[in-house]
Order: sequence, then structure tokens, then C-alpha cells
Amino acid sequence: MIVIGKGLLLLVLAGVLLVLLVNFHMGRVAAKDFTTLEELSWEIEAGGREPAEAALVLGAQVKPDGQMSLMLRERVDAGIELYQAGIVKKLIMSGDHGRVDYDEVNTMKDYAISKGVPSEDIFMDHAGFSTYESMYRAKAIFEVESMVVVTQEYHLYRAVYDGRAFGMEVAGVPCDTAVYHGDAYRKCREMLARLKDFGYTLVKPEPTFLGEAIPVSGDGNLTNDR
Repeated sequence: MIVIGKGLLLLVLAGVLLVLLVNFHMGRVAAKDFTTLEELSWEIEAGGREPAEAALVLGAQVKPDGQMSLMLRERVDAGIELYQAGIVKKLIMSGDHGRVDYDEVNTMKDYAISKGVPSEDIFMDHAGFSTYESMYRAKAIFEVESMVVVTQEYHLYRAVYDGRAFGMEVAGVPCDTAVYHGDAYRKCREMLARLKDFGYTLVKPEPTFLGEAIPVSGDGNLTNDR
């Protein structure tokens, strides 16, 4: 029994060490691509950077009444700012639309249109069920080569890392302006999610859905489903 107990303890310690090492590695690799709207704008004006093909706005909770959660609204607002500043040419709203009664991406697109973004410049990824799948589909379906990823900072490390793993040129812009309910739990869960995505980026399993290419250089209305 003592031997078994020591073995289990060693396994637990090895697992904890693995999680910490992967989180350190992912953070170190991704953090160098973190930036701000102001820095990107200055680089473009100075001729040191071209506008990115798209801002990839990652989905989050839509409430039962159809309103975006604070986290999601901040992400979409940041994407709109990037578009209106000429830092990105298009927007890709990537989220969960796996059920008829739950739709992140149309909610995001409708909001962006209400803020003056033309419908044809907004693409919807209806099957962005996870960060990894959003990045896989950005490359495989929308044929993205360069993008700015928009999400909260704790999530941005994994998003940038995943995007880089698919060979895309990725900059990450954090959009945190508040302390969110459940942050402590969310950040702990993110540590395990980084380990999962680290493994995924090594073997690159296909996402839940693929499909025909819809190049981001074209018309976003091709992704409309209503």
C-alpha cells in the first residue's frame, strides 16, 4: 500500500509539473506577439506592418435573452475598433452555433453591423466550438495568413499559440476592462486547456466540422445562414 501511495504521489507530481512546464512554454512563446491597438496602428502608419487580413474574435457566452455577456461584448468591441482603425480588413466571428436555440456568431455579427461594419466584411465561423477549432478553421476554411486575435488576456496565450501552430502570422490584443465573475475558476481551467491544446497542436486532429473554403478575401455574406 505504501509503494502504491508513493507511486500515485509521483504521478500526481509529474502531472502538476507537466502542466506548469507547458503553461510556462506557451506563455513565453505567445507573449512576444501581444500588442495593443495603438501599437499596431503606429506600426502600420510607419510602414512597418501591413493591415492584417482579419481580426478573429473568439466567442463567449450569449445570455438566454440574446444579449452578449460582458466578456463577449468586450471582444467584439475590440474587433470593431481594429476594423475601424484600418488595422484589419475583415472580421471573423468564431463561436458556438451548434444548436438552433444558441447562436454566438449571428449575435456578434448583428452587433458589429449595428456599429457600422458592413455585412460583407464580417465572416461567421459557425463551428468555432473551441479555441483550437477556431484556429484550425481560420486556416483551413477561411484561408487566413495574417490575423489579430481578440480575447481576454488569460485566454490570449493559448489563442496566439494555437494560431502560430497553424503557420499564421498572429498578433494578440487583450480586451480586458473589468473583473469578471468566476475569473479564478476560469483561469485555473485555462491551465489545463493549455495542456490539451499543446497536445492538439502536435498531432493536429481535424475539428468537429470542416467544409468548403470561404476565403477571407471574399464576401462575408457567404457565411450567412439566414
